[in-house]
Amino acid sequence: MRLKDWDKNLKIRLSGEFLVNVTFWMFFPFLAIYFTDSFGKTAAGLLLIFSQFFSVAANLLGGYYADKFGRKKMMVYSAVGQGAAFLVFAFASSPWLESPVLGFISFTVVSIFGSFYWPASQAMVADVVHEKDRSSVFAIFYTSINIAVVIGPILGGIFYADHRFELLFCAGILNIALGLVLKRWIEETAPPFKRENSSAEGKTSWIWIIGNQFKDYNVIVRDKTFLLFIIAGILVGQTFMQLDLLFPVYVKETVATQPLFSLGNYTFTIKGEQAFGLLIAENGFLVALLTIVITKWMSAYRERNVFMTSSIVYAASILMFGRTDWIWGLIFAMMIFTFGELMTAGIQQSFISELAPESMRGQYFAAASLRFTIGRMLAPLSIPMTDWFGYNWTYLILCLLAIISALVYFVMFKRFEKEKAVQ
Repeated sequence: MRLKDWDKNLKIRLSGEFLVNVTFWMFFPFLAIYFTDSFGKTAAGLLLIFSQFFSVAANLLGGYYADKFGRKKMMVYSAVGQGAAFLVFAFASSPWLESPVLGFISFTVVSIFGSFYWPASQAMVADVVHEKDRSSVFAIFYTSINIAVVIGPILGGIFYADHRFELLFCAGILNIALGLVLKRWIEETAPPFKRENSSAEGKTSWIWIIGNQFKDYNVIVRDKTFLLFIIAGILVGQTFMQLDLLFPVYVKETVATQPLFSLGNYTFTIKGEQAFGLLIAENGFLVALLTIVITKWMSAYRERNVFMTSSIVYAASILMFGRTDWIWGLIFAMMIFTFGELMTAGIQQSFISELAPESMRGQYFAAASLRFTIGRMLAPLSIPMTDWFGYNWTYLILCLLAIISALVYFVMFKRFEKEKAVQ
């Protein structure tokens, strides 16, 4: 599907979200280092787990609201909410105040609004794009994010240390601007909302909604194929979520000053945060360059084999990371890691939309995003684990979780293939 044939909503979102993502990635990769330096490894890991607990609750609300109130309204409110939280975070890192605690609270609020935004944004794509074109559209959005991942950390490496306040302030302004643009120029795409329980019409308490959502998700949980998909995603997520958790801390602590390359009498050396910025930029560059190519390549294979192989590739890459502090070894490990990421980048959302009934797409996408919110709630455990077990054992545990996820995917696709054969 060519870009010029896209729905207007998607064109506006692609450009607006790209600008926001560039600013976000100028400081986000360095936050694990910031919180670890501020609170210590154990406290930082536990605080990050605590913050992600609220994101799980936001996902339960977000999918329901995306179906009930519409994709547009949820995206507008979420973008503005994120912008306001970034402005508070900026104030907490400003010349007038230095408060890691207020910064952490602001980061938690940003995560909550991000969990509101995601299911609505994904459901909107499924609303306006035919099933045969969804993989390519999702892949282009994924590519735009990763172009931002190339540009952002490079600029962040230059400006973050001395200009954290300015970067956070810009992120706040751009998110608010995105919300206003979405409010003014995009159209609603959600199908009519069907309330299952008419007796609950007058109840609006968010606590009641979360409780009711647990009941609603029982319908989804009874979809055993989908439940296995979520479980496998949580397990393998413990590897790829270390990109902005364990990896920056590991690289800062273990990568000593060393030559990256030499040209004549000139030697370019690298260490710590610089090395991590390079690895993040490498990941973003490879994703931006290869997402569409690898998505098309993977579409020629059975989904089962793609998901399982991706988990095995993640397992291999995570072992490589834990066995070297040589910058070129880390660059190679990141290349393998990125390949595992790209194998499923374009087909995950298509698989979800294939499973989801049209009237429950928002809830299915929200439930699917629990792979990331629950996964991210658990992933910060890796930081204190390095104090408890050391880096080698921590990386080995992450490798085993990725291998187990491959086995869960195998069972899931066996069920899925039987269900399709019956239909």
